[in-house]
Amino acid sequence: MSLQSPDTAATFEQTCIDTIRFLAVDAVQKANSGHPGMPMGMAPVAHVLWTRHLTYDAAHPDWPDRDRFVLSAGHGSMLLYAMLYLTGYGLTIDDLEHFRKLGSRTPGHPEYRDTPGVETTTGPLGQGFGNAVGMAIAEAFLGATFADASGPLIDHYTFAIASDGDLMEGVASEAASLAGHLGLGKLVVLYDDNLISLDGPTEMAFTEDRMARFAAYGWHTQAVADANDLEAIDAAVVAAKAETARPSIIAVRSHIGYGSPHKQDTAKAHGAPLGADEVKLTKENLGWPLEPTFYVPDDVLAYYRRAGARGAPEREAWQARLAAWKAASPEAAQQWERAFSREPAPGWQEALPVYRGGDSAVATRSVSGAVINAVAPFVPTMIGGSADLASSNDTTIKEAAVFGPGSYGGRNIWFGVREHAMASAANGMALHGGVIPFAATFFVFTDYQRPALRLGALMGAPVKYVFTHDSIGLGEDGPTHQPVEQLAMLRATPNFTVVRPADATETVEAWKLALTLNGGPVALVLTRQALPVIDRERYAPADGLARGAYVLADAAGPVEPDIILIATGSEVHLALEAHERLVGEGVRSRVVSMPCRTLFFAQDEAYREAVLPPRVEARLSVEAAATFGWRDVVGDHGQSIGLDRFGASAPAADLFETFGFTVDNVYGRARAMLGG
Repeated sequence: MSLQSPDTAATFEQTCIDTIRFLAVDAVQKANSGHPGMPMGMAPVAHVLWTRHLTYDAAHPDWPDRDRFVLSAGHGSMLLYAMLYLTGYGLTIDDLEHFRKLGSRTPGHPEYRDTPGVETTTGPLGQGFGNAVGMAIAEAFLGATFADASGPLIDHYTFAIASDGDLMEGVASEAASLAGHLGLGKLVVLYDDNLISLDGPTEMAFTEDRMARFAAYGWHTQAVADANDLEAIDAAVVAAKAETARPSIIAVRSHIGYGSPHKQDTAKAHGAPLGADEVKLTKENLGWPLEPTFYVPDDVLAYYRRAGARGAPEREAWQARLAAWKAASPEAAQQWERAFSREPAPGWQEALPVYRGGDSAVATRSVSGAVINAVAPFVPTMIGGSADLASSNDTTIKEAAVFGPGSYGGRNIWFGVREHAMASAANGMALHGGVIPFAATFFVFTDYQRPALRLGALMGAPVKYVFTHDSIGLGEDGPTHQPVEQLAMLRATPNFTVVRPADATETVEAWKLALTLNGGPVALVLTRQALPVIDRERYAPADGLARGAYVLADAAGPVEPDIILIATGSEVHLALEAHERLVGEGVRSRVVSMPCRTLFFAQDEAYREAVLPPRVEARLSVEAAATFGWRDVVGDHGQSIGLDRFGASAPAADLFETFGFTVDNVYGRARAMLGG
């Protein structure tokens, strides 16, 4: 069944574009929920991209050298779902009909891993923009790292569609500034300049010259006056791809709700269905059949399916080239395979630094830096940096160059004071594949990163985070820089592994864990101040960290303990010293180091009860942070030494004394719990 004969290319392409529009309209209307206006306005842009520019093979959505497409304006998800269905990514009309329904492959906003062809989870505005910057960073790095005589093996573009809301969000400004500085010439953003946001015209709150702003960031800027001018869109994309020294943004003047007689160019087309009457009027206005709904002309579907297979010869040629390169360079081929499976080269664990009891006290941030440099030769695609705190976070790979124009093979990224964009870009790097991204800042500044950290956990993006200055041990900088509630916040985030190691040996084990966990983000929460190195010949080995918590010290004999002291990070040595005093007085005391609560609760019941016997109700937790969440560990009869207030500006030793993080206080509280 065909709507009309394609008498001319123009009329046929218009039919294709209207197909996209009305798939979106019908899906939103059936769901009685969603955002129809953006797909209606930007359908011509999607059509041009998918049929003329994107290099992809719909039958192989994970082809490493495909172009990446990010719908940063994730509320317009039906635009993406329509294209994925039409071009043959495996979606069906049934999937479109179940838009926003439980368990469907077409959720309200695009979700990574749920739908083939969705490169990242978007919806919180600005995040997709930051992800796209990260994907462009990964592409540039891999292109410089893997090459043969004919050029880089990774050589593709990253495209994104962004909305007014994306450009208003601060994370996009941070990411745009970074991208301009780095000269990411294969990043192309198409800006849906429809002059409408959810509450009304953008002029209510958004009046600066957006293209002047991006030009100041160092971007190549263009404007297309009419989103329905396919040739103008095509020419702008061609020009953007030709600009290799700067990222490009194209402001496309579109009309939200295009074709709707009463809702075009109004906020009413933004976040709600058009309504049955307006759907009818819109279809009549654009000459579209009223029935059936979800109508796709046969020749339109055939055309888009051919477009979806258009990249197959290029993919096959690339795979043949890759196979020849691997055959000619077996060692490089192994590096390639490890890069895309995120596996360090053999021998990496043997290269890790070793610490023993009696060694000088050392800050866990310093140990982390030593580990990063020890494993760097074994993980040559580990790349990252810090938010202008590399010297404080100790995250510089000393033998590596800086990533940037002319040095895209560099492994140290100077992110600048852009914590949010750093985390969002790191997500994009991880999703691109082929690299192991790490990112670092002071622990308190996770507050700036929260949206990106949450989305990374939601997507299972395996980013490695180094968060230093983990407590009041930061000292004189005071409560503005001393984290209190951040541990609770991250621990409450599903699929986020938070590790606060007790000393140098646990920090080495924490990095071993981080480099082998690839199902989501891992955070190492580390000290500024030096900590004693626990004597592992006297106490339990640090590899118990892999189970989240373990018995570090125990009173002699098979009898269950009288009291259990549970601590993390810098407070573990306080618990150990209090334990020794208690044991000297005949108390059966136990110390449990609990560097990762999430991993501990994931253990089987037998192990959990062996570490924390249910019959032992006298439990005391010690952690220089909010006590929120510790009730799950200490139980109704246990107690917690924590920090349920903000810190203060003073030397760290004075603060620990003032707030009760001393051996005397831990010992005294334990004694009081046992009846004096």
